[in-house]
Amino acid sequence: MTATLPSPLTKGPAASYRTCPRSGLQFEARAEKLMIANAVVAVIALLVGGILAIGVVLTRWPAVHWLAADTFYMVLTAHGIDMLIFWIIFFEVAVLYFCSSTLLRCRIATPNLAWLAFALMVIGAVTNNVAVFQGGSSVMMTSYVPMMAAPSFYLGLILFAVGALIACFVFFGTLVIAKRDKTYEGSVPLVTFGAITAAIIAVFTITSGAIILIPTFLMSVGVIDHVDPLVYRTIWWAFGHSSQQINVAAHISIWYAVAAIAFGAKPMSERVSRGAFLLYILFLQLASAHHLLADPGMSTSWKIVNTSYFMYFAVLASMIHGLTIPGAIEVAQRQKGYTRGLFEWLRKAPWGNPVFSGVFISIIGFGFLGGISGVMMGTEQLNMLIHNTIYVPGHFHATVVVGTTLSFMALTYFLIPVLFRREMINPGLAKLQPYLFGLSMYFFCLVMMGAGTLGVSRRHWDMAFSGAALGYEWPGAAYLMMALVGIAGVAAIIGGGVYIYITVGSLLWGKKLDSGNVSSKFTPIPPTAPTVAAQSYGSAGFAAPGTFVLAMFFLLAFVLYYFINWKYLGQLWGLS
Repeated sequence: MTATLPSPLTKGPAASYRTCPRSGLQFEARAEKLMIANAVVAVIALLVGGILAIGVVLTRWPAVHWLAADTFYMVLTAHGIDMLIFWIIFFEVAVLYFCSSTLLRCRIATPNLAWLAFALMVIGAVTNNVAVFQGGSSVMMTSYVPMMAAPSFYLGLILFAVGALIACFVFFGTLVIAKRDKTYEGSVPLVTFGAITAAIIAVFTITSGAIILIPTFLMSVGVIDHVDPLVYRTIWWAFGHSSQQINVAAHISIWYAVAAIAFGAKPMSERVSRGAFLLYILFLQLASAHHLLADPGMSTSWKIVNTSYFMYFAVLASMIHGLTIPGAIEVAQRQKGYTRGLFEWLRKAPWGNPVFSGVFISIIGFGFLGGISGVMMGTEQLNMLIHNTIYVPGHFHATVVVGTTLSFMALTYFLIPVLFRREMINPGLAKLQPYLFGLSMYFFCLVMMGAGTLGVSRRHWDMAFSGAALGYEWPGAAYLMMALVGIAGVAAIIGGGVYIYITVGSLLWGKKLDSGNVSSKFTPIPPTAPTVAAQSYGSAGFAAPGTFVLAMFFLLAFVLYYFINWKYLGQLWGLS
């Protein structure tokens, strides 16, 4: 007789499904525990990164200039890694499991492997943080060679990346289970499709990181002698900037989910939205090229083709999402009777609901601040104005913090009662939190980009270059803007602290809510009829006139800012 080993995707132990009485969502027990574990560790990483942010902003504030140089660079290194990598990716893994197991109503594939992924990610994050706080690895998040950190710095990142890669494959396996068990009909939901996009980009991103971090680790332990700095930069940015592309696909998926949760809104054209996600897979990683526009290793033609042509397909995709999501909300609101004028649908939106307000503030900030500045930075000639200035973190705080982090915060307010089964403490404070955090970050990004336009350096500990043989006298506006960066940064940190308080406080002290019915079988997702918007769009008038006006305003702002920067480029430059 021959023994047959069980396939990782076979039925396995009996699964149990909890139906949330507040949302109707079904949570498979093992997937639910994994979501909670990843989300909790994500919030811990956010807490650590937020505390470190205090040191960063109070040191860059010229009048305060708090930390010594060595301490500042150590804190800045840990802040960047904890915020951009650990907080974001832990939360995204929870989102991947939610978008597969919960939205498709199936068990999670290989839960033991998923726990191994979680363990590797935690060990990697702790190992990397310990290496940084020991003081010998203040090489910034980019860790450019030939600057070398401790071997454990690179080992921590590699372990974390391996864990995240395993989590992506668990997600793909869960999709296979859902398809095999026929838990849904037709195509996967759009939110899940967006998560698939994020996971595909994540595989590319993590693989790129491994390609360059493994040789760098071997160099740090003396196995190899040399890693070419230009090769390192090129491949590292396929990892570093593409991490943000995972975020974009993930937080846009959340935007679609919140539009459905808060309004019952459905995409005006699901095919167009899915096509936009496909454009992300094909072209979004090319945005990494804007970090290489001043590097001599790439030809001018390569730079121009990637940033002035191919990258625009990714910009087109973002504009599609940025229009269809508010448009879907407008259509849903107009169906409810909010039809007076162009913007009654927007005035009557649930602005007191932090799930909606957080997402809407995220959409506007990501588009106007992150999107417009990103296109400007991706234009080879204009990039010379702001390359390696503090404009760059102004841009990516608009994308990563306003776009991604605020979206994750908004989703958390939905998940506290639904996933964690707790009543949210202090709901009045929760209503204010997205405004405090989001609007502070708006101002933070604006004044940071303003200081960068004046030439203030990206990472230098002392913008005044005190004691330098050849000093530079900045205009008063530069000092003013850096002071405003400090003030806005402190306000945003307070907003982030409020989020931590509400989230952790709700889990510890919030009233326990009814878990709902538990059964051994899933309930298949019922097929839905086409929306009224989908049936009438293009044949029954203009479905979303308010969104069209907002789009025209965005276009005007984009064109105006774009050509202002060409004017700056044509002026005589000061020497710094």
